[in-house]
Amino acid sequence: MQQPFDMSGAPAGCPAHGNVPLYGSDFGSDPENTYAQLRTLGPSAPVDIAPDVEVELVTSYDASLYILQNPTLFVRDSRRWNDLNAGKVPADSAALPMMGYRPNALFSDGAAHARLRQAVTDSLATVDQGRIVRLTQQSADYLISQFSSEALGQAELMSAYAQPLPLLVFGELFGCPPELGDRVIAGITGIFQGTPGADETLGGALTELIALKRRQPGEDLTTQLMVHSSRLTDEEVLHQLVTLLSGGTAPLTASIGTSAALYLSDDWPSGLPIEDAVVKTLWNYAPIANYAAHYPTRDVELGDRTLHTGDPVLISFAAANTDPKLTAHREQLSSKAHLAFGAGPHACPAKDPAFMIAATAVESLLNRLPDVEMRVPFKELSWVPAPWSRQLVTVPIRYTPRAVPSAARARPARPAAGQLAPSPAAMPQTAMGGRPSHAAPRPKGGMFSRFRAWVNGE
Repeated sequence: MQQPFDMSGAPAGCPAHGNVPLYGSDFGSDPENTYAQLRTLGPSAPVDIAPDVEVELVTSYDASLYILQNPTLFVRDSRRWNDLNAGKVPADSAALPMMGYRPNALFSDGAAHARLRQAVTDSLATVDQGRIVRLTQQSADYLISQFSSEALGQAELMSAYAQPLPLLVFGELFGCPPELGDRVIAGITGIFQGTPGADETLGGALTELIALKRRQPGEDLTTQLMVHSSRLTDEEVLHQLVTLLSGGTAPLTASIGTSAALYLSDDWPSGLPIEDAVVKTLWNYAPIANYAAHYPTRDVELGDRTLHTGDPVLISFAAANTDPKLTAHREQLSSKAHLAFGAGPHACPAKDPAFMIAATAVESLLNRLPDVEMRVPFKELSWVPAPWSRQLVTVPIRYTPRAVPSAARARPARPAAGQLAPSPAAMPQTAMGGRPSHAAPRPKGGMFSRFRAWVNGE
């Protein structure tokens, strides 16, 4: 097969003591070293993505782009997975929730994929960008109000801000009423935390949401999916919602956390806009690190290795973006030439809204807490030891405690790209400490119910 890129001179074979594991503390503490080791084996190499689960990992930018843009030779339907069909994948493997087949656009090909994806992209296109910015600012204000008035003036940004913010935004975009929004958040959070029954919680909540929108359509993404000309069944709508939720939550959490940490780091050049921190995150710390399993429809020669029909081939977006062959002339490329959002027919359909949410979230943090700083140098932060995403474990911050106004009050306008956040003296000053003793009790319910009550000034 004639290759569209140079793969000559790469040594063949596997590491001397078996496949390199893409999980555990050794990988999590220094994934770049792992990728460098794998690159010595050629454009791809066999790795264990989970215990007893072998996949071929593509680390070359050019090879990754070739596979992503060749949907005839490399398909996404994981029902072709040889080892899974042969019963060789452990039933409790951490790889199954990530790689197992689901009837959604992510695991579909050809006409079936085109139909489902069109419904998703057309529905996303109905969401006004200004509304996304407002929802993100509103969610940011609420979350900051929950931790910023603490007298200690310290917080952990991942759990208090980066993780819940996308869920609040999605709850509004999908048109969730408060109680259903609470259950959606509990379900999707539980899935990422491995909570038993989380799948059932999320599925039940989304089923009720779809039934509600059948009775009471609204101007939300759920309704748009349901009324699309593709005529999705309720089951298909449910699976697209699950994909949008799970596929959007973890990457956005990682993007927000890493971008904020980069911007607040001592090494960040003064005066560069927040958007540059998000771009650097997408290039150097790809939120979806290793994913997008493809299955060759026939044996394919890639360098000195053979990619066998039906064996999973994963794309290392993290390694591809930092490919030394690419970085030598990366400054000449478009800032959007990274593969953090994928490429080809399965590229992320929400890349523009995702970028906007991440940049607005970091911007809102700086506007509301203008003297915020990290308590730990960026280089000393730890990463989650998992193969799928590149996410910081914690981002400890400190700031001057201040209360954030309720959503019913006016808030500052969004500054232009590169505009500095206002100084502390320019911000409205409020008393330190928690809620005043005469304040109404906090509303009951989960996070989304409390958020909605806060927005309504209750």
